[in-house]
Amino acid sequence: MAETKREIERKYEATGETPLPDLTRVPGVAAVTDHGVMELDAVYYDTADLRLAAHALTLRRRTGGDDAGWHVKFPVAPGVRDEIRAPLADTLPGELAGLLRSRVRDEEVVPVVRLGSSRDVRHLVADDGTLLAELSVDTVHAERLPGGALATWTEIEVELADGTDPAVLDAVEKRLRKAGIHPATSASKLARALAETGTEPQEPAAPGKPGTAGAAVLAYVREQAEAIVTYDPAVRRDLPDAVHQLRVACRRMRSAFKTYRRVLDRKVTDPLGQELKWLAGELGVARDQEVLDERLRAHVDGLPDALVLGPVKARLRRRDAARGRHARRQALAALDSARYLALLDRLDALLADPPLRKAARRDAPKVLARAVRKDHGRLAARIEHALSLDPGHERDLALHEARKAAKRARYAADAARPTLGKPAKRLSKRVKAVQSLLGEHQDAVVARTALRELGLQAHGVGESAFTWGLLHGREEAAAEAAERELPEVWARASDPGLGAALTR
Repeated sequence: MAETKREIERKYEATGETPLPDLTRVPGVAAVTDHGVMELDAVYYDTADLRLAAHALTLRRRTGGDDAGWHVKFPVAPGVRDEIRAPLADTLPGELAGLLRSRVRDEEVVPVVRLGSSRDVRHLVADDGTLLAELSVDTVHAERLPGGALATWTEIEVELADGTDPAVLDAVEKRLRKAGIHPATSASKLARALAETGTEPQEPAAPGKPGTAGAAVLAYVREQAEAIVTYDPAVRRDLPDAVHQLRVACRRMRSAFKTYRRVLDRKVTDPLGQELKWLAGELGVARDQEVLDERLRAHVDGLPDALVLGPVKARLRRRDAARGRHARRQALAALDSARYLALLDRLDALLADPPLRKAARRDAPKVLARAVRKDHGRLAARIEHALSLDPGHERDLALHEARKAAKRARYAADAARPTLGKPAKRLSKRVKAVQSLLGEHQDAVVARTALRELGLQAHGVGESAFTWGLLHGREEAAAEAAERELPEVWARASDPGLGAALTR
């Protein structure tokens, strides 16, 4: 069974003769205790083209020390990584292989570097004996595999203890700098080993001529493709908001294909858009369930006890657990499918050889502004149609369609922000307000359906349906409030000056 550890550390340049300063002068450090030297041996794996290293991902099999086993490291922030550990085995455990699947695809991972480290360990402890940080002086011997160049260096590593204030690292660094010890230029041992023993991973060239519509649109598409691949392991790890972010990336790319169809050939992008729709739909079960669960729980928790009649919370928990498990299984099945891997490969192929149309060669501002205005006009037509209908089911459906158009208009403006600047940013912000209000309306509509179902289930087994009916009424009121507010919010987003500013 894999386990996760948040690793917060900093690395510093050193030589075998670098003296350490007196670290008991660091505020809060009462003692520095010597824990001897341990010998570590690690083999790092990657694809032949170093796909993992190119994205600061690490896969290693290490022996020695107190954490021997297979390790996968994901960057979180500068100096912060999540390390996923699995027990030592001859072959890569399937659970860790799955976390790397969106990067590796069907390629084999092979040994690329071997690192042997003599680690001289010291513990920085508080006056009550609490461990604050571990400092090690590592003498590293790197070998490029198979049978390649060698490199040797010494570095100092300071890792924060679990639950300790990161300010400890700042204080230690201040003391080290005063002693002439400076931060390492390489982010990791692997990065340094690759740099000093052979070829480093190469950044892909940006497609399209700079300043053209093609370059602007492709930069946005590449950003979304990278988000899909990045959030894949986060979904597998069941991290908060991961499903939502992956789904958003699918929608943003799909919207870009539609909005900028004068830039990218539809014969290529339309089939890809259908695959992105499929993936977002498979993930949507989990995300929609998550949103609904949070909404219903919050409403029940907000009721006075006197208005909660019957086993309301228990029934809600059972429903959430059963549907949540099904939704997660469906999402993981999609990510494990051959269809999903084929989609990722096709996105790579599009970016490597983009199907650019004639408009792609034109200056970006004019082409992108025209596309943004067109999507904004589409949103205007849908809102006007929805507001012309009487309240009821047909209006609910029309408002939901307007919400989809609001997302597309917002995404179009977001894609154009690097090119059009503040006018696109203002338009996106105003349209987002419309989208959020329409989202609140749609959430209330969906919640009413769920509450009616829960009320019928409760009634069917002799429980009181009062609470479910009460909440149903509140959702009706929430939807009506959103409808009343919509004209005013839309008026701000439909200001003619916003569209005119895009071309100034």
